[in-house]
Amino acid sequence: MKKFYTTLLAILIGFSALAQSSQVKKANRLYMQRAYMDASEAYRLVQDKDQEVLQRLGDSYFFTNRMGNAAETYRDLFLKYDDGTIAPEYTFRFAHALRATGQDEDADKYFSQYYNTTIDFEDWSTKLDTAVSHTYTTNQVMQNAASSDFGITFMGDRIVFASTRNQDRPIYAWNRKPYLDLYVADINDEGELSNIELFNDKINTDTHESSAAFSSDGQTMYFDRTNSRRVKVDWAEVPVATIRIYRAELVDGEWTNIEALPFTSDQYSVEHPTLSEDGSTLYFASDMPGSLGSFDIYSVAVNEDGTFGEPVNLGPNVNTAHREQFPYIANDGTLYFTSDGHLGYGNLDVYLSRQENGSFGVAQNLGNSLNSEFDDFAFVLKEGEEKGYLASNRRGSDNLYSFSREEYTPPVLPIEEVEINPETGRRQIANVDNIYFDFDEATIKPESEPTLNRIVEILKNYPTLRLEIGSHADARGSDAYNLELSQARAESTLEYLVAQGIDRNRLVPKGYGEEVPLNDCVRPNMCTELMYAINRRSEFTEISAETPFFQDKPEAAEDDNNN
Repeated sequence: MKKFYTTLLAILIGFSALAQSSQVKKANRLYMQRAYMDASEAYRLVQDKDQEVLQRLGDSYFFTNRMGNAAETYRDLFLKYDDGTIAPEYTFRFAHALRATGQDEDADKYFSQYYNTTIDFEDWSTKLDTAVSHTYTTNQVMQNAASSDFGITFMGDRIVFASTRNQDRPIYAWNRKPYLDLYVADINDEGELSNIELFNDKINTDTHESSAAFSSDGQTMYFDRTNSRRVKVDWAEVPVATIRIYRAELVDGEWTNIEALPFTSDQYSVEHPTLSEDGSTLYFASDMPGSLGSFDIYSVAVNEDGTFGEPVNLGPNVNTAHREQFPYIANDGTLYFTSDGHLGYGNLDVYLSRQENGSFGVAQNLGNSLNSEFDDFAFVLKEGEEKGYLASNRRGSDNLYSFSREEYTPPVLPIEEVEINPETGRRQIANVDNIYFDFDEATIKPESEPTLNRIVEILKNYPTLRLEIGSHADARGSDAYNLELSQARAESTLEYLVAQGIDRNRLVPKGYGEEVPLNDCVRPNMCTELMYAINRRSEFTEISAETPFFQDKPEAAEDDNNN
């Protein structure tokens, strides 16, 4: 009898193992097909979840914006397998899921681990409050939980947007919603939509169409369309359908001559077009070869004969090792785009990069009056007005939001709030951020000017105060060259302040070369561009005790020039 029960137990264990293996295979098949809703249900039923199951279950939740479930699953993963075998991308996603669910302290821990530098979200967000240029008031355009809506663009007096509301389309396995179509609608001054109707049936098909852009004369249209056939690509385990940008022309009131742009491909995606005001430059997102990360922002020249130049990557001030998508180029040349690679409030945030002399400056987050802990993307301005639209899934699914904005004057922060620089032991200003430099450059960038103007204000309010300008370089280049470069950065910072009326005798420029990094990027070719960029900086430190920061402003103080 004992032998019988032993045999029966072995059979039951065998059946259980077979069932477990079958369930994992089913879940893996759904996951590789990017059917993440179905995959999550299948993985959830697996009894003994190993490392791969936990990773893929967490991703299935993450990719479908179920951040509470994602955070819980990733936490199980890191508690069970935090032995050096978990790939860095799971640290990155776990940190974002934690941020989305309000677990900021844990999010800082895992972001710090991922970027190999200290991330302090509270400190970062406080400093950002003194640097944003506008405050935003947002309102959801439509209460439509059944569909996903995003990507408004202006077409004359009407707007065009993408939506999953067409129930006649096939179902997209990723999110179990219909494939995207483009819609056209009227819009009033309050941002409300009416007369919503499908866009031209030559544009919409049974695959995804989204992200339209129009020339200023309304005669040319660019838009996204997902390829109807799947192909094998190097980075995917199963065949995938990539995205192309198409161009269409309006002829006798009909959209025609619809063709894919020549630099698109079956092997990578090209998406989210936006056109400069004069129509000479098209901006887009792509994961084409040469990208810094998942998706980067590119520009390409549009020639007068309708041909195109070669796509140009906008570089590390804009692009990171992660996703940069949904560019919008304003008439003043400012680029707005979405990223989850720059430090932000959570998942995708909207950033801007100002253009000067043909290059784009360091990305700036638009602040928490616009961005949330979830995905915020597809920003567009109504030119000539301080209004516009964006999309966000902050309430569960992708929805359209209108916004109005006002110019923002940063508050005058209390001067007594200082921090001790651990390298020098001297008091440093926590209310004024460092300023940063491009690689191998000592030129003051436009985005540094608000910080420097704040320094000017402080120095004018405290006329006996003297500052050291401590400037630094990243680890690329020789020690001697980096020392020279950092000194040049200190000098250029000084000259800016002097040009604003500050006595140069109150400023001491000091270059430190690469000797005082803010992270562990102490050798070339070991860090991301963003991590190197953090070290290319000027800092401001008190070197006079005559008027300490913690004292009140003097009632009557003589100017240095009169002492």
